Amino acid sequence: MSFLTPAKRINKLGSAKSGVHHFVGQRVSAIALALSMPVFVIALAFSGAPDPAASRAFFGSAWGAILTLITLTATLYHMRLGLQVVVEDYIHTSGARIFLLIANTLITYGLWLAGAYALIRLAVTG
Repeated sequence: MSFLTPAKRINKLGSAKSGVHHFVGQRVSAIALALSMPVFVIALAFSGAPDPAASRAFFGSAWGAILTLITLTATLYHMRLGLQVVVEDYIHTSGARIFLLIANTLITYGLWLAGAYALIRLAVTG
């Protein structure tokens, strides 16, 4: 039995001050994906993508690399925010939650670095 008043219990469970930022980030990344993904897919399709040389030329060009990087960044950021919500909502063990949130962030950054490295390599080698 707790001797705390209802107001005192509520004050301890207040806002973390990050909900609005997360909400806006999720919506902005969704809009960025809605705009960049069709452009990326259409540009890749018209570049002759099944041909390896044409794909290398597309990803090695300035236009293709920038479009790919924008789409990759929006996709990975949106994925990271979505998985963060899933972990926070459904993982109740504190240690597992912290581990998964850190792993989510590190894996997302690793995937972005791998994609950026691949684009740089394609741009350098042509």
